[in-house]
Amino acid sequence: MELPRGPRRRDLALAGGWLLLDQATKFVAERAFAEPVTVVPHCLRFALSHNRGALFGFLAAAPDPWRGMLLTVLPVLAIAGIAWLLLRAPLHERYGRIGLALILGGAAGNVIDRLLHGHVIDFIDVYAGWEAIGRPLVRLLGTNRWPTFNVADIGLTCGAALLFFEVFLRRSPRDGGDEGDGVSVPR
Repeated sequence: MELPRGPRRRDLALAGGWLLLDQATKFVAERAFAEPVTVVPHCLRFALSHNRGALFGFLAAAPDPWRGMLLTVLPVLAIAGIAWLLLRAPLHERYGRIGLALILGGAAGNVIDRLLHGHVIDFIDVYAGWEAIGRPLVRLLGTNRWPTFNVADIGLTCGAALLFFEVFLRRSPRDGGDEGDGVSVPR
C-alpha cells in the first residue's frame, strides 16, 4: 500500500503528532504529578487521575467485561472509521480534515491508555477556586471543577469544534442544493 502524499500525509502527521504529544504528557504526568502541582492559583493545576470510565467518568462503575468492550472495542472501530473519513475528506475542507486528524490522534491516545493500563491517564484540573465564582457554580452545578482531562481530550474537543465549524458555519447561504458538497471555499 502506498503512503498518502501532500495534504493527506500532513493530516496523518498531525494525528500522529497529537498522539505522541498526548502519550508524552501522560508519561510525564505519571512520574511528576503524584502530588498536585498548582500552575495558576485558584484556576489550574496538574493532578494525576485515572479514569476507568468514559467522558466525565461515565460507565466507570459498569462491570468489567462490558466496560472493557464498550470503552475499547467500540473506540477502536471508531478510530478505523475516522481514519477512513480523514483519508477521503475533500482537500478543500481544511478545517474538517484538521478536526478529524485531532480526533484521530486523541481517540488513539485514550485507547492506548485503556489497552496498556486499563484506564485513561488524566492530569489537567481546571477549577474556579475564587469564592466569588466558585460558590455560585457549586450552587448552580454542584461543583466548581471541570472533570480532569488530558491532551487527547483537548484534541477530541477542538477537533469536534473544527468539524462543527466546517459542516455548519462555512456553508454559504446560496449553497446547499444538490450540486457540489455545499461548502464554500474562501478565495
